[in-house]
Amino acid sequence: MKIIKELKQEYDSLITRRHFLRDGTLGLGAIALSGLMGCETSIDNSKNVLHQEIEKATKLAPKAKRVIFLHMAGAPSQLELFDYKPLLQKLDGKPCPDSLLEGKRFAFIKGVPQMLGPQFSFQQYGETRAWVSELLPNFSQVVDDVTFLKAMHTEEFNHAPAQLFMHTGSPRIGRPGFGSWVTYGLGSSNQNLPGFVVLVSGNSAPSAGKSLWGSGFLPSEYQGVELRSKGDAVLYVNNPKGVSRSIRKNAINTINNINKQAYSEVGDPEILSRVAQYELAFRMQMTVPEATDLSDEPDYIHELYGTEPGKVSFANNCLLARRLAERDVRFIQLFHRGWDSHGSNDFENLHGGFLERCKEVDKAMTGLIIDLKQRGLLEDTLVVWGGEFGRTPMQENRQGITNPYKGRDHHGEAFTMWMTGGGIKTGMTYGETDEIGYHGISDKIHIHDLQATILHQMGIDHEKLTYKFQGRDFRLTDVHGKVVHDIIV
Repeated sequence: MKIIKELKQEYDSLITRRHFLRDGTLGLGAIALSGLMGCETSIDNSKNVLHQEIEKATKLAPKAKRVIFLHMAGAPSQLELFDYKPLLQKLDGKPCPDSLLEGKRFAFIKGVPQMLGPQFSFQQYGETRAWVSELLPNFSQVVDDVTFLKAMHTEEFNHAPAQLFMHTGSPRIGRPGFGSWVTYGLGSSNQNLPGFVVLVSGNSAPSAGKSLWGSGFLPSEYQGVELRSKGDAVLYVNNPKGVSRSIRKNAINTINNINKQAYSEVGDPEILSRVAQYELAFRMQMTVPEATDLSDEPDYIHELYGTEPGKVSFANNCLLARRLAERDVRFIQLFHRGWDSHGSNDFENLHGGFLERCKEVDKAMTGLIIDLKQRGLLEDTLVVWGGEFGRTPMQENRQGITNPYKGRDHHGEAFTMWMTGGGIKTGMTYGETDEIGYHGISDKIHIHDLQATILHQMGIDHEKLTYKFQGRDFRLTDVHGKVVHDIIV
């Protein structure tokens, strides 16, 4: 009790601007500030209004209970994987026509580049006769289970803004991540695990960093929790030596009692987020080690995914994603870095690093689809695969010089993604690009359309799931987006 009393005295001694605005002149300063910021003066009233708005937004019948989003950070070339263009092969090495360059902005192309034909052979697979590159021999066997989106497009052509646009709906830092919006609207199905989990593999973090899974202006309890596939899944998940679980629980109870008292005095909802995070962290100490232990999977599952327990890899993260899906984690985000194929060095060479990336993901993403399907999870699990944009049909000539390595520049006007499960049609190709894969010519899908469709499958009306911030209602799709009903069962 003495410690609690001392902590309380220290807390009371901290005079902040919030205290001043609250206490000064009978709290008129706080009332004025809340009005200027577009906030409600009554916390209870604000909560009621918020819950009513969420209920309106989540009245759709959900086809998917959870999402697994496989993001290939760096943007893989659709022209080497899924969008087969025979004419481009005939144009290989020829100067790029002026019509493809006039009025266009590129990240690195200067002057007149050469056209670059497909660097690998393609075949048609499955009953749907979908085109798939020789680089994905495993994935070619499950094409009848997916829907290809061949005419995706975005306004962004640099990595960080495009990644932010894909996952937050804005090319600038500060908006909530996709999983944050979903868990804000639907909550968590498993109270002992985070509702939004992030898994990262590859040579480095995504270009936009942790902002991709931040909660932005939403309460911080909705931010993504990054789990590791090597070592402790969450840093400091275990108690220090000499600290028992009961001691840790008593400490958390004491901290949260102080936080709750602070909330009753200040009314800052972020304090309640802090309380919820302490309590979740305590429960995670029991559930996370078990959920992330890949060693208890049978040998045939490790063979299916190509996993090696204890290793940081995309394969391990795919298997971990399935385990989290089984435990009803709402939004599971995988980032696999290293797909930037400019051709400026061997790592960015279509015949170098790009080949390695394909080997790293082919077996694992195929295994994930097969495993989810055989467990009956694919019906209500929506799996999404893709990068932040595509690549040009021209070879990159950085500074006007053509490199000896083969590579393509960034391209936002046409790229390919695929989806499966969660009420999405199977064995379908939606959208088409022109004869060289430069423009989408039919059934184009914008990033906001993709976001609206994913939310729709989760039972969320993207136009109604909003959050008031700085005087206006924000949503993931901003003021854009339409659900692509043609790809929905």
